[in-house]
Order: sequence, then structure tokens, then C-alpha cells
Amino acid sequence: MLETETVLDRRRLRRSLTLWRGAGIAALALAVGLLIFGGDKLASLSGQKQIARIAIEGTITEDRDQLKMLKEITEAEHVQGVILYVNSPGGTTTGGEALFGALRKLAEKKPLVAQFGTVAASAGYIVGLSSDHIVARGNTITGSVGVIVQWPELNQLLDKLGVKVNEVKSGPLKATPSPFEPLTEEGRQIAQGMVTEGFKWFLGLVESRRGIKGADIPGLTEGRIFSGREALAAKLVDEIGGEDEAVKWLQDVKNVDKNAKVIDWKPSAGSGFGPFGMASRVLGAVLGKATGEITQIVMRDRSISTLGLDGLVSVWHPSDK
Repeated sequence: MLETETVLDRRRLRRSLTLWRGAGIAALALAVGLLIFGGDKLASLSGQKQIARIAIEGTITEDRDQLKMLKEITEAEHVQGVILYVNSPGGTTTGGEALFGALRKLAEKKPLVAQFGTVAASAGYIVGLSSDHIVARGNTITGSVGVIVQWPELNQLLDKLGVKVNEVKSGPLKATPSPFEPLTEEGRQIAQGMVTEGFKWFLGLVESRRGIKGADIPGLTEGRIFSGREALAAKLVDEIGGEDEAVKWLQDVKNVDKNAKVIDWKPSAGSGFGPFGMASRVLGAVLGKATGEITQIVMRDRSISTLGLDGLVSVWHPSDK
């Protein structure tokens, strides 16, 4: 009898260990899933109704992973509405244009509200124009409607260093303007023509989306910035507030389910299986969110500097003069 009881106890202990091991593996799998896929993917698997939150932060460029994510949100049946959080001084004009186009397609199928953070200027404001309602903080920096093209002129520095740049080109306007030669009148006219045409497009976007005339708002066509309160008075935004006001607009005006949870969506490249993405997520989980974000910035974020931007730029920053 004693031996029988011992055998039965061992079997019960073995079954208990197997159960706990299974639970441990399941918990580990869930944790890895949270790190790799993020809340948006897990919520989509459960089919729960949600409000997707998209963050547009830092320097804006044309990001294929970001555009792919917007298409996924557009087609996701469980997403009832979208909050577009913008905290950006701008970036490339084409980057803002690409985001605007993708977000307008999204807005045709789902209600879209923009919430401005500390700054939503220039190309950041272009992105916000894609929404049907804009909420800004009272002290948000916004506006800066305009386009610039910049390049350094290095010829005098190279002369002092004794460096000569040889060049053979197919026509006199090829690679004009150039950082390796003084700006000619023809080069200035070419650059000015591109800037003027880009500004005309940007201003037309503001006027058509906001139902205003740029000339009626002091400083708008000169590229000035506005506080959130000034922007509200100029009809550049619709409401002062934050995410609570954005959610309330979705619920009250667009009849989004009040039980729908706000879920963050991120481009798949930012949460993929790559070593950089995994490293930042693991460090964020262990040492805190800020550590993970810093790791991501150091490894892959292009918003550290705008020095590498080419082409037309719609960006605001304080003057160094």
C-alpha cells in the first residue's frame, strides 16, 4: 500500500509540474507576442472593436512601412475610428504629401481625427489636414505653411583648402543649383520656381481643407507659426484639447462605440524580428519605455537630424540667427 501511494504521489507531482511548465511556456509566448506584434496585432486577432492611434513623430519622410500600416488600418474591419497623433516640426514635402494621400484614403472609410502635440508644423500640418477634425493644445506650435530648398555653398571653403571639383555635365542646367559653384541667376530662378509651385500646392491644400483664404489670415502666406489658440481663431484647427476631446468627437459626432478601446498601431518594421527592433523592445520592457525609445533612436531613427534631407522641405525650426 505504501509503495502504491508513493507511485500515485509521484504521478500527481509529475502532472502538476507538466501543468505549471505549460503555463510558464504559454506566459512566455504571450510576453514575446506582446513584444513582437504589439497591441494592434493582438487586438485584431481577438476581433475587439477599437480606435486605432497612429503617431507621426519626428522628421517626416516617405516611409513605405508606415504607408503599408495605414492601408492595413483602412482594411481592418474591427477598427471603428482613428486618432492621428502629430508631434512633428515637418520634414520633406513629398513625405507629407504621401502621408496626406494615404490618410485621405483611410478617412474615406473610417472617421479620422487629428490630435496635435507640442508641435505640428509645416509637413506636420500637411499631415493634420488629412483629418476631418483637428484638436490642438493651447500652446501647440502649428502652421508654418511653406516650402524651402536649401544647400550649402562650399566653393570658397574648397578654394582655401586647395581642392578643385572637376565636372562634366550634359547641359548647363544639369545639377543646378550646386554646392560646388556660386549660385547663378538661372539656378536661383529654377529653385524659386520649384519652391513657388510647391507652396502653391501647400496653400491650396490649406484653403480647400480648412475652407479659408490664406490672404485673410495675417502671416499665413509668409510662413508664420501659430499657437493652438491663435490657430483656433484663424480656423486652422477646430478645438483646443487633447486625446480625450479627440475620442469624444469620434464618439459623439461619428458614433464610434464608447466601449471601443484606443490601441496603438505601429509600422511592422518598428516591431519586427530584426535585432534592432527586438533589442529596443526587450530593453524597453526590462529597463523602461524611455530606454527602449532611446535605443531605437540611436539605431534607426532618421529624425536625429535634417541634414540628410534632399529636395523640397516643409519643416519648421527656430532660427539660428
